[in-house]
Amino acid sequence: MPYREKVAWLSLLSMLAVFIPYFSWTALHPPGPEIPNFGQMALYAVTSLSWAALLGIGHLLLRWRAPGEAKLPMDERDIAIAHKARGYAYGVLIAGMIGVGGMMPFTHGGWEIANAAFFMIVLAEAVFSIGIIRAYRRQHA
Repeated sequence: MPYREKVAWLSLLSMLAVFIPYFSWTALHPPGPEIPNFGQMALYAVTSLSWAALLGIGHLLLRWRAPGEAKLPMDERDIAIAHKARGYAYGVLIAGMIGVGGMMPFTHGGWEIANAAFFMIVLAEAVFSIGIIRAYRRQHA
């Protein structure tokens, strides 16, 4: 498995590990309308820091197991794959932000809007990782 595919898997799996519980919790226990809601901010901060810690530890492990592969610069294929995946992710992000910023303020408020924006950012990142994984998988098949 190419190093960049491993990094994409790391990103996707760590994202799922921390954000599925966060969004499940906020769906089951919606935050109140008050702003600022320090409990909700703390929950999101812990979730984001956990994701960053998982990514950091994962990157260290990947670099430790394959130091030569980790130091290689991206070649033309890697750049093309990342560019295409970034295009899909950008489309998801823009569509989501239009919904969150353009429509939700008329019907929702506070943390509902913030969590919807967070969700769209996470979804766009997941689409980016999935795009990279699919591209590498197709080349191996």
